[in-house]
Amino acid sequence: QVQVVESGGGLVQPGGSLRLSCAASGRIFSSNAMGWYRQAPGKQRELVADITSGGTTNYGDSVKGRFTISRDNAKNTVYLQMNSLKPEDTAVYYCNIRSLRGSTPYFSYWGRGTQVTVSS
Repeated sequence: QVQVVESGGGLVQPGGSLRLSCAASGRIFSSNAMGWYRQAPGKQRELVADITSGGTTNYGDSVKGRFTISRDNAKNTVYLQMNSLKPEDTAVYYCNIRSLRGSTPYFSYWGRGTQVTVSS
């Protein structure tokens, strides 16, 4: 079984910064992708950013240039540095670890989420 635990959410003023962390533990294949998704009230869950174990990154259009994803493969940990935060970034942020596209076996595990609120 795989456990995924997020940390680092909270309340921040517009223009401020936050850093989210996510650690995965258990039986984890070394080739994987770890990422952050978010869901605001009344909206669908959307990709924020993800990063493969090889270091390839992918960002949602709304966060490009403001957010940076990174990971520590030895610790199975992924980070999300969020700068220039806007009220529209307010959401529950979920961490995910999954198999690489086209690879087997397929797996996908989610954390319980951490709230990020951007408000003055």
